[in-house]
Amino acid sequence: MTGMTSSARPHLNRRLAEFGTTIFAEMSALAVSTGSINLGQGFPDTDGPQEVREAAVRALRDGRGNQYPPGPGIPELRTAIAAHQLRRYGLAYDPETEVLVTAGATEAIAASLLALVEPGDEVVALEPYYDSYAASIAMAGGRRVPVTLRPDHGGFRLDLDELRAAVTDRTRLLLINTPHNPTGTVLTRAELAAIAELAVERDLLVVTDEVYEHLVFDDAEHLPLATFPGMRERTVTIGSAGKTFSFTGWKVGWVTAAPGLVSAVRAVKQFLTYVSSGPFQYAVAEALALPDAYFEGFRRDMLARRDILAGGLAEAGFEVFRPAGTYFITTDIRPLGEKDGFAFCRALPERAGVVAIPNAVFYDDREAGAPFVRFAFCKRAEVLREAAQRLRNM
Repeated sequence: MTGMTSSARPHLNRRLAEFGTTIFAEMSALAVSTGSINLGQGFPDTDGPQEVREAAVRALRDGRGNQYPPGPGIPELRTAIAAHQLRRYGLAYDPETEVLVTAGATEAIAASLLALVEPGDEVVALEPYYDSYAASIAMAGGRRVPVTLRPDHGGFRLDLDELRAAVTDRTRLLLINTPHNPTGTVLTRAELAAIAELAVERDLLVVTDEVYEHLVFDDAEHLPLATFPGMRERTVTIGSAGKTFSFTGWKVGWVTAAPGLVSAVRAVKQFLTYVSSGPFQYAVAEALALPDAYFEGFRRDMLARRDILAGGLAEAGFEVFRPAGTYFITTDIRPLGEKDGFAFCRALPERAGVVAIPNAVFYDDREAGAPFVRFAFCKRAEVLREAAQRLRNM
């Protein structure tokens, strides 16, 4: 009888029943099996600065971080994070009480939502959204309320009236992402000011994912939400070394926030990974102190790669939404006579030898995302040129 009872109930927690194997795993497996160029998952195909890699090697050899690092992160890295926020944005954080190192931004997101959201709380998130947002809200028992960014004049735009209307008496938290994955939108000063005013007026907490802070292009400018009036004390800002220094496998992220918020997030984080990435923390501390020339060179290099792939996609017949930030390009496949992003992406490796991601996986409203497909351009220029040629020939 015991066996019958257990088999009648699914093994997976019902809160996570809607989340199966991620589309990234499926598409990466397709890339391997077909020998395709993988422009699906967002990881670079070259390592970051040699001096940063050597800093990690030096830490390993010197025995720094090979055992458990301090729970909040090593002091050197927390100090470097605080110095980075002050130097770039004028945001002063106490490394002792207002900075927390995490196992990448993904853990920072999960720990923040598990800490701050209780069952029944509503979380307003910009749609389309990074897939871990939905899973983390579900694990916390919250209810996600999407506000959809919609195509407009070559980009995607936030409807501030729609955002305001989404907030109810049950809303606990706004989950903001800028620069925005997958659309490449960078929220403007006016949009961020309106979000800040709404958060203050309705006494909302805000978690803001800013991992692409150093990848903004053209006339766009990254403005941390915590710099706006009334936001310093209610905003949890999430950053990451992986996207900025091209060491995504190191999984070093961080949270900066007021002491009470950091304490709450740390209370959860200690029961997730406890600590992680010991020697890499020392290397990232050195990376954050690199001169501005590094960050500008990184941005300039990614801009060139964006333009290579965007041009190739346009020539292949896609409608291209040229991103103002991140290292992803969203396209519309309807000009190609297609309308189902899932079917298109599953067929693309055989048709063209290229892998992409259907944006619909980032939407609650799958129909709204159906015709959009995302390509990553954080690859070598020659790889992007080859992918563009394959797409033109499909």
